[in-house]
Amino acid sequence: MLRIAVQSKGRLFEDTMALLAEAGIKVSSSKRTLLVQSSNFPVEILYLRDDDIPQSVATGVADLGIVGENEFEERGYKADVIRRLGFSKCRLSLAIPKAEKYEGLEWFQGKKIATSYPEILQRFLAKNNIEADIHVITGSVEISPGIGLADAIFDIVSSGSTLVSNNLREVEVVMKSEALLIGDPKMADEKRETLQELLFRIEAVKAAEDKKYVLMNVPAERLDEVIKVLPGAKSPTVMPLATPGWNSVHTVIDEKSFWEIIAKLKELGAEGILVIPIEKMIP
Repeated sequence: MLRIAVQSKGRLFEDTMALLAEAGIKVSSSKRTLLVQSSNFPVEILYLRDDDIPQSVATGVADLGIVGENEFEERGYKADVIRRLGFSKCRLSLAIPKAEKYEGLEWFQGKKIATSYPEILQRFLAKNNIEADIHVITGSVEISPGIGLADAIFDIVSSGSTLVSNNLREVEVVMKSEALLIGDPKMADEKRETLQELLFRIEAVKAAEDKKYVLMNVPAERLDEVIKVLPGAKSPTVMPLATPGWNSVHTVIDEKSFWEIIAKLKELGAEGILVIPIEKMIP
């Protein structure tokens, strides 16, 4: 049975549980239980603090972990990155008071920077030949400049609203982060078989993200033109309709180019366009 270490709360917890549910893995999300077994798949979920997950995987306490890239890089434990999951995206950035004039990294020379990610920050500063005083804080980093504890901060940024509310502005993005599926390099072979089934399910869920299944009626004389503008997974499915001179065309379209393509299809005479969300796509 695979043991997966998962963050016990927060946005990453919610995104992880949603992924498992989409993959058909039933797990209780009760906060009162540290270790919970799935009722329909050979995995058990170990709920931990996010900063404990890399160590739990590297030391074999858990076989897998779903953790933010920022925490994985900060902790420095050796584990295999099995898959980037594409959710819980954020960035680690340097921010300074709004009133400060900023012309480049030299601004940080000799300054005091508050952060919860000293290792990542130290590597960045060393790479850029900046000497600064790193002040480690585990709580609300963003208030540090306002109370005179630091000149600047290095912290997670998502929407940027927290910076704005504390009169700070983002000046340097040091790294971008997303959820990672990490694994124990010494995982037993029988557990790797279960991992492959888990990855198969995850791939099916991720492949369907931001995809729409589209059905439309197309006049036969415009069929070749319609097919040329369709970016389907392979070639679209074409079936003749009972009405002479018309075909039914089925395809898959990415959400990001959906409206642009639909407009072109309408110009080419496509009618009765039906759009259906996709839950899974099996590679």
